[in-house]
Amino acid sequence: MKKLSLQWRITIMTAILICITCVLMNFLIGYSGKHYMNSIGNGISAFSDIDIGEPGAFDPQSGNLDNEVTIIISGAQESFGTTNWYITGAVTLLGGVLAYFVSGRALKPLCSFAAQIENVQPNNLADMEISEDVLPEFKQFSKSFNSMIKRLDEGFSAQRQFTGNAAHELRTPLALTQAQIELFAAEHPDARPETTEFLKLLLEQTERMSQMTKTLLEMSELRSVPCNDRIELAPMIEEIITDLEPIADKKGIALDYDGNGMMIGSDTLIYRLIFNLTENAIQYNRTNARVHISVCDNGDDILIRVRDNGHGIPEKYRESIFQPFFRIDKSRSRAHGGVGLGLSLVWEIVLLHKGAVKVEESSDDGTVILVTLPKGQT
Repeated sequence: MKKLSLQWRITIMTAILICITCVLMNFLIGYSGKHYMNSIGNGISAFSDIDIGEPGAFDPQSGNLDNEVTIIISGAQESFGTTNWYITGAVTLLGGVLAYFVSGRALKPLCSFAAQIENVQPNNLADMEISEDVLPEFKQFSKSFNSMIKRLDEGFSAQRQFTGNAAHELRTPLALTQAQIELFAAEHPDARPETTEFLKLLLEQTERMSQMTKTLLEMSELRSVPCNDRIELAPMIEEIITDLEPIADKKGIALDYDGNGMMIGSDTLIYRLIFNLTENAIQYNRTNARVHISVCDNGDDILIRVRDNGHGIPEKYRESIFQPFFRIDKSRSRAHGGVGLGLSLVWEIVLLHKGAVKVEESSDDGTVILVTLPKGQT
């Protein structure tokens, strides 16, 4: 019963109630009908030529009555009972069908509400409020939902503001620290190997923190970036490949692409989206392998696939990789200088453009990341 939808539960309960009511009415009406038939039979028996005495109880099988009268009344009683049961079944079936469609119509606002909830995303909370001009049963529900959406929007806004402020405040001290370390290393070229190694480690970690701060600042400012640029993807991908070729050449990785498409969005953010996916594919790819970017115009959407020949992503992590600071292998991420924000920024950019991103396939032979973006009015 728990697996049945609310509509089917209402239908079944209504049909059961109708059936019980019809059965009770069947017994009551059947009893009354047969009682009045017996009364008619008693009247006929009272005026029968065969029985001169006092009128007795009517017996349809009595040989003292005319055979035709006996057959008519006995048949009427049987037909009356059978017809009642047919009517009971028909009314129950018809009532169940009507209950199904009526309950479906009555639950339509709830179905619409459920569909709207499925579309709730952190970037569209302000547009998810539902009208309170609804049925009285749903009015309090609507108010509570709108209040929850408002609190969530305020919470996400406060979080983005805090992240942006923190990143902004950390950026300057980190830049100064990095400059001082580089200056110290330049002024002491004859330092001991232990000191040189320590300075190198400090510089790497400072650079990593600076990169993380920059990414956090970009994520906090996404909402203010206009998404009305007309973008041709092929030239953009060529530029990205040119920018990433020095990194790819170090691992002997070949970069190529095919396809093209036009869309409306933020030129800067779409560049960063494809750049991050390609850079991630290079970093976690095998040496002497290949990274392939493909673009496909799929009617109303643009499909972007980034394919590598890496070690694959375990199925249980295929959604988690888009979460901030998530890393499957932390030791490998540190070796590559990753901070776990590259794919998270991709996720945010895709949501801002009302698209979707997922791991389309992954195995020991490599991984394919699929990005689906609406074309907009190009």
